Amino acid sequence: MIAGARGYRRPVVEFLGWPLLRQLTGRDTLGRGEAVQSERSRTLEPRTVTADRVVDSVCPYCAVGCAQKVFVKDEVVVQIEGNPASPISRGRLCPKGSASKQLVTSPTRVTKVRYRRPHGTEWEDLDLDTAVDMIADRVIKTRKQFWQWEDEKGQRTRRTMGIASLGGATLDNEENYLMKKLYTAMGAIQIENQARI
Repeated sequence: MIAGARGYRRPVVEFLGWPLLRQLTGRDTLGRGEAVQSERSRTLEPRTVTADRVVDSVCPYCAVGCAQKVFVKDEVVVQIEGNPASPISRGRLCPKGSASKQLVTSPTRVTKVRYRRPHGTEWEDLDLDTAVDMIADRVIKTRKQFWQWEDEKGQRTRRTMGIASLGGATLDNEENYLMKKLYTAMGAIQIENQARI
């Protein structure tokens, strides 16, 4: 037995298991592998090993489109990593992409439609159908109110000046394509994207 701090006595075997002694007496002389592993770290296994399934996805943060592998266990996301098969990112993710699991699993993530009425001081929860109906009513009313058949020179315009769109960089090409088609069909002409500005 060897005396330790505060009179605690450790077996000699445990003392010889110190990383420095394992490094000097073992095969890992540089201390980059087994010499510096604790018993706990030797028994750890990655969250990805126990996943029930792996879902291919795309990072939601910017328009680059880095591929991700989403590891799911018991229908809960347990890990998100870069997909090495991606020709775009080759398995690498930026700090935001690496932290995208927090976006999905955060307890503070809003999962309901929140609405604050004009001059209101409190938020209220709405069901999705009610929120979509409110948006549709406002789009139709605004389009009708600001519709222009002709400009001041008499040239045919068929447009609305009351609706504009500014897409975010988290939208992918397909979403931007559909938004452009939708807003153009509604007669809007101010259609822009954050990634292009």
